Amino acid sequence: MFTGIIEEIGTIQGVRKGTNSSSLTIQGDVIFNDLKLGDSVAVNGVCLTVAELSKNTFTADVMHETLKRSSIGALNAGSHVNLERAMPADGRFGGHIVTGHIDGTGVITDVKKDDNATIYTIRAEDKTMKYIVEKGSVAIDGISLTIATAASESFTVSIIPHTSKSTILSEKSIGDTVNLENDVIGKYVEKLMDYERDEKPKSNITREFLTKYGY
Repeated sequence: MFTGIIEEIGTIQGVRKGTNSSSLTIQGDVIFNDLKLGDSVAVNGVCLTVAELSKNTFTADVMHETLKRSSIGALNAGSHVNLERAMPADGRFGGHIVTGHIDGTGVITDVKKDDNATIYTIRAEDKTMKYIVEKGSVAIDGISLTIATAASESFTVSIIPHTSKSTILSEKSIGDTVNLENDVIGKYVEKLMDYERDEKPKSNITREFLTKYGY
């Protein structure tokens, strides 16, 4: 599990592409002080496993499903990426629950300054927008952010200077694609509600039966 609080900006050192997969080698600094083989690292919000490790680089394999769901296939040598290690049990929960499992991508349609903040407008598909609620949470390229406004096909987030300096969001411009992960709580609530609606009665004692006989 992650929190969406980016630890550092890393750099793609190399990309090995297969037919429907790829392997990324990523250079960093901060996250390597206790990184181990098999650890999980969120790379632009995508949960990847450390398969090879050296002093300040790690290599991770990316499967077909991840390439289909995210923008990670567009990364090349020299690309900058947001990096966050999985949350330790004794860590601070500074953001929100982030799984590292991307729901889809969005496109930046507008960027404008608002005093010391920068407002990004992002257009996304219906399957993503249905979980977007004003003042709710969303992870954009792995960054835990609060939704400022929500419309039918797009939403906005307001970025403080610290977030701009500490993540790759400041490098993004109109037309760029970003990874989106919805708040997992909303998805669980929807699933449970669907289950309750679809579940067949386990006995003949139903609301209709009780009403019929005066209960």
